[in-house]
Amino acid sequence: MTFWSYWYFHIPNFVLAALMYTLLGRMVLGLFVPADWDNYIWRFFRRVTDPYLRLVRFITPSVLSHGVVMTFGVLWLMLARLGWFLILLRFGLAPVAGGQGS
Repeated sequence: MTFWSYWYFHIPNFVLAALMYTLLGRMVLGLFVPADWDNYIWRFFRRVTDPYLRLVRFITPSVLSHGVVMTFGVLWLMLARLGWFLILLRFGLAPVAGGQGS
């Protein structure tokens, strides 16, 4: 089993995981720094996650705070990764442990 034999699983999963962990990094760093901090890491976190958070804010009730929206953002990404795996598994396209030849 190589990476490229299941590229349709690994690449979307990697993108969703990178976004999820970037959002988690923003959540943790946000506990210690002001929202308008000028550090390049903070700006990177905001630049990558702000478009996604606008989408999450659109489908999340507006009475919830920004921290709760970020938590829901992480939850939706986890569910998207799991859902993608289950869809591929349902159609027999998901990678399996031990490879195809066993």
